[in-house]
Amino acid sequence: MLVPPPLSLYVHIPWCVQKCPYCDFNSHALKTELPELDYIDALIDDLETDLSAYQLVNGVRPLHSIFIGGGTPSLISPSEIGRLLTAIEQRIPFSDDIEITMEANPGTVEAGRFDAYRQAGVNRISIGIQSFQNEKLERLGRIHGADEAIRAAGLAKDAGLNSFNVDLMHGLPDQSVEDAISDLKQAIALDPPHLSWYQLTIEPNTLYYSKPPTLPDDDDLWDIFEQGHQLLTEAGYQQYEISGYSKPGKQCQHNLNYWRFGDYLGIGCGAHGKISFEDGRIIRTVKVKHPRGYLQADKPYLTQETNVADCERPFEFFMNRFRLLEACPKQDYPTRTGLPLSSIEPAIDWAISQNYLQDTGEQWQITEHGKLFLNDLLAAFVEDDDE
Repeated sequence: MLVPPPLSLYVHIPWCVQKCPYCDFNSHALKTELPELDYIDALIDDLETDLSAYQLVNGVRPLHSIFIGGGTPSLISPSEIGRLLTAIEQRIPFSDDIEITMEANPGTVEAGRFDAYRQAGVNRISIGIQSFQNEKLERLGRIHGADEAIRAAGLAKDAGLNSFNVDLMHGLPDQSVEDAISDLKQAIALDPPHLSWYQLTIEPNTLYYSKPPTLPDDDDLWDIFEQGHQLLTEAGYQQYEISGYSKPGKQCQHNLNYWRFGDYLGIGCGAHGKISFEDGRIIRTVKVKHPRGYLQADKPYLTQETNVADCERPFEFFMNRFRLLEACPKQDYPTRTGLPLSSIEPAIDWAISQNYLQDTGEQWQITEHGKLFLNDLLAAFVEDDDE
């Protein structure tokens, strides 16, 4: 029987000062004055529409977490972020320990700004640093320098937040192993409770895709990961998902809810959502993508609503779940997909026979071998069209 899981909220702010050449997110360079009042109004209206449409107004499912992403959310003033968070809480209750994260760019944060966001209700900041080397930052199209990045992390640490995250990339254009490890050592020295350390990938519809830079080869990438992982472990960070490292108890609760196949509303330009219902339905939603269209939209802001078919649920569940390194309780599968364990028994048995998974009785644990062959493991849960 499907049991609706914890509910989160994703809020998308689509504007940036300029578009980075590697970025394939729904972000737009700000060319006119920021329409923050109108946009916050639209976000509140968007949320009201969703809460009514999906019958989430009775308070039975409080919000577990909120993530304000982008784009560059720190372009929005603290007062308007506060107005948004107040409006959200007036419409759907917050859990007692709700995590409220906002992404910030070091180049858009001045002294005292983090404290103002904290007073507005934000209790976790994610700082998009990416590198501490000015030449690399310039090539990545970032608007901040190394000194601003270090200063922003210090401001976040002093703001009295529950936690803050540093976003750092490796595998950058013409980056040596030594450069990548130097960046990581600087990030560790700032002592963030959470560190997202991930490899640059070239995505379609980006400037880097049409004009590819020279990236480190596979041997260098492996050396970077191996040395970096050891450094992070020695510094007291625990890897809990593919690119997520945290001090004990400081994992990102919003991301954990995603990977555990939890539910989330998505409001704002191009925002995605996933909602489960007691009658067994699981739907995915997508909102109007372009800021101009979103601000002009009549209700609803929805551009796409699709049902997740039973045959798609095993792959979707494990695609998310196996991103995490923690063991997966077997009972999570039927309660979050509405399907019996027997529906995946052949695939599970095969994965165990390949040493991709271990069965501990109550849980499945992905093995080190399984991590190396994750695509093969996930392919076992894709239904064959010929069947």
